[in-house]
Amino acid sequence: MQITWLGHGTFEFVWGSGKRLIADPWIEGNPKYPAGREVNDLDLMLISHGHFDHIHDAVPLARKCKPSIAAIYEICHWLESKGAENTSAMNKGGTQSFFEGEDQIQVTMTHAVHSCGILDDGKIIYGGEAAGFVLRLADGRSIYFSGDTNVFADMQLIRELYKPDLAILPIGNLYTMGPREAAKACALLGVKKMIPMHFGTFPALTGDPSVLQELVIANGTEVWTLEPGRSVDW
Repeated sequence: MQITWLGHGTFEFVWGSGKRLIADPWIEGNPKYPAGREVNDLDLMLISHGHFDHIHDAVPLARKCKPSIAAIYEICHWLESKGAENTSAMNKGGTQSFFEGEDQIQVTMTHAVHSCGILDDGKIIYGGEAAGFVLRLADGRSIYFSGDTNVFADMQLIRELYKPDLAILPIGNLYTMGPREAAKACALLGVKKMIPMHFGTFPALTGDPSVLQELVIANGTEVWTLEPGRSVDW
């Protein structure tokens, strides 16, 4: 699988077969989005919560590419009202499967500690609750994509139930947890590898991956810091 960080909280996952998943799409206006990069092919979209920096381009991509869309019930309902098709609503603790054979992925929605209002025509409307996802691949590996969150004790349950091999966690501080809390999250999850996100987009997001790496040395966790737009194999 190829993993590409598209800046802030947006990630793309591409299978060897070409199947393509995007999580929390923010393209237009994202200061860290790779210049000139277009999304013309998309099979699955995951949305963790309704804030603009995670949902901004969900409707345009839904109309353009017609992917399956997995999100909490209220967000799916809102997307449908904007013309999105192929929504697949779910809620925390639920699991859905997408694709077949070696491409199959099981998507489980997990808890997150964050707010979830949707900015719509100048007003903030109810968007359900913020969530994360565990992605379990056909080869047995699993990825925990937390979305925006603070650390919470039930991350230990995510460890016990789903045994993630890789965690993608925010470290920016202010709107999410910072490096100190993210280090504790790594310990609770028991992951050997984590990718930091949601940092450095704006001056206020001060979380530093090098600080996090110092904090997780005792846990045996490797901080895998990606460059926006540069794909890596996993």
